[in-house]
Amino acid sequence: MSEPLSPLIARLGRLAGQGRLGRLRRGIEKEGLRIDAAGRIAQTPHPAELGSKLTHPHITTDYSEALLEYITPVYCRPEDALDFLADLHRFSYRHLGEELIWPASMPARLDGNDSVPIADYGSSNVGRMKQVYRRGLDVRYGRIMQAIAGVHYNVSLPDDFFALLRELDGEGETAMQDYRSSRYFGLIRNFRRHSWLLLYLFGASPAVDRSFLPDGRVPEGLRPHGRDTLVAPHATSLRMSDLGYQNKVQSQLKICFNSLSNYVNTLRHAISTPWPDYQAKGVRGGDTWHQLNANILQIENEYYSDIRPKRVARHDETPSQALEARGVEYIEVRCLDLDPFDALGIDATQSRFLDTFLMWCLLAESPWISDEECEHLDDNRRLVVTRGRDPELRLDHHGRKRGIADWGGEIFAELEAVAGLLDRMEEGAPHAEAIAALAPRLEDPSLTPSGRLLARMEASGEEFVEVVLALARTQAARLREEPIGRAREALFDQLVETSHQQQGDIEEGDVDDFGDFLAQYFEQARESRALTPLRAGGQA
Repeated sequence: MSEPLSPLIARLGRLAGQGRLGRLRRGIEKEGLRIDAAGRIAQTPHPAELGSKLTHPHITTDYSEALLEYITPVYCRPEDALDFLADLHRFSYRHLGEELIWPASMPARLDGNDSVPIADYGSSNVGRMKQVYRRGLDVRYGRIMQAIAGVHYNVSLPDDFFALLRELDGEGETAMQDYRSSRYFGLIRNFRRHSWLLLYLFGASPAVDRSFLPDGRVPEGLRPHGRDTLVAPHATSLRMSDLGYQNKVQSQLKICFNSLSNYVNTLRHAISTPWPDYQAKGVRGGDTWHQLNANILQIENEYYSDIRPKRVARHDETPSQALEARGVEYIEVRCLDLDPFDALGIDATQSRFLDTFLMWCLLAESPWISDEECEHLDDNRRLVVTRGRDPELRLDHHGRKRGIADWGGEIFAELEAVAGLLDRMEEGAPHAEAIAALAPRLEDPSLTPSGRLLARMEASGEEFVEVVLALARTQAARLREEPIGRAREALFDQLVETSHQQQGDIEEGDVDDFGDFLAQYFEQARESRALTPLRAGGQA
C-alpha cells in the first residue's frame, strides 16, 4: 500500500471502531429499453399505468419514449437500493403486457433513426423543453446513439466524515463546503485515472446488432458473427467506445476536473458559445423547435462524462449553479454497462466493490491532472473498451507499460485495506468479500460479463439479439411472478395518481410563451452563483 494511504486508513479505522465515520449513501439509476416480443424497440407510448414520466420520482424515461429509467431513493445499504429497484421492475411488469425490458446496454433491433421514438413530456414549458432538448440531440448525433442504456451509480458521504478528514488533514480553517468539494474533485481525478478497471471488470457490451449501424458499414475492429451481429473479440464495453456515446465537439472542452471553478466555468462557456455546424442546422422553423440553441452544449446535461460532480438543484438553478452556490453533494458514476445476466443490471457484489473503489479514490493522494496525463488517461480508456480482454494489452502508467492483471492486482491490494475499513461498520465483511469475488476476473477475462456474453454467443452460434432476448424472457417471467410488499405496491399506486395530477397542475399553471420561457431560462443560466463574502456570511 502507498505510504500516505496506509496511516490514514489506520487512523480512520480507529475512528470507525468508535462509530464516528458514518456510512456511504448510494442511489441507483437504471435504464432499460422496452421491446416487443420479437426483440424490436417498442413503438408504444410510455404506459400511463406507470405514472407521468415528467413528475414521477422513480419511474421516468431517458431519451426515448421506450427507454425506461428507474431511480431509487438514497440508501445506506446497497441491498435496500436493489430491493427498491427490483420492486420497480416487478411493478412495471404488471403493466407492460407482452413487452419486455431489454437487459443489455447496446440496443435491441432497430429500424433506422426514426424507430427510436423521442420521449414526450406533455404540453408544459418544462415538458416541451425536455422534448426539444432531445430533438436537438437527434439533430446533432442521431437517435440511435441515444437508445444505449446503462447504470448510473450515485454516492455521497456524510458531513461528519468530511469533518473528520478535514481535522486529520489539518484544514480546520477551511470552510466545510470548500473542503468537501475539493475532496470530491480529488475522488473524481483518481476515478479518471483508474476507471479503466471498472470498464474491464463490468463492461458487458462486446457485440452489437447490425441495425445499430444502419449505413451498413463495419467499423475497424468488428467482425461478423452470424447474419445480424458484429463483435469485437476482446472488447469490454462498446457502449463506451466511439460506437457509443461520443461527441467530437465536446472533446475540445478538455475537462479533467482539477477544480470546481474550472468545471463550472467550462460548462458555462459551452452552453453560451455558438458552434457553426449547429447554427447551420437551425434552431427553429416557424413554431417548430429543432434544438434549444446552437451552442456547443444545449444544456449542461448534454456533456458526456464517465463521472460527474452533482448537487440537487433548486427550481431556479442549473446543475452547475447549484454546485457553485453550495458545493458538491455527491458524485455520479456513469460508465457502467447493464449486466445482461442480472435483471437489475447490477448486483450487491458490484455495488460493494464500487463503494470500496470510490472510497479508495477519495482517500488516495490525487494531484491535479496535466493536459499530457489527461491524454494518456483517455488512451487507456479507449484501449480497455475495445481490447480490454486481450492478454497482450498494455496500459500507460506514469510512462510504464503495464498489463491489466499486474496493475489491477496492485489496485486490488489497496482496495482490500479500504474494504476492511468499510467493514468495520458492517456485520460480517461484505466489502472484503466483494473484492475477493471479483479478483479472479483480473487473471481470467472469460469471467467478466463481456467475456461471458461473447462465450455464450460463440458456444451456441446465436445472434446477439437472440441471446439477450432469451435472457429478457427468463427475467420477465420471474419478475412477473415475484410479489411486491403491500406497502410498497400501495406507494407505487399512489405515486402514479399523484404524478399525473402534478403534471396536469404544471400544464394548467403555465402562462408564459415557450420562447420567452427559454430566453429567461438561458439568461438565468449564464449567471454566476458563486458565494460572495456577504452571501457566505448569510447576511443578505
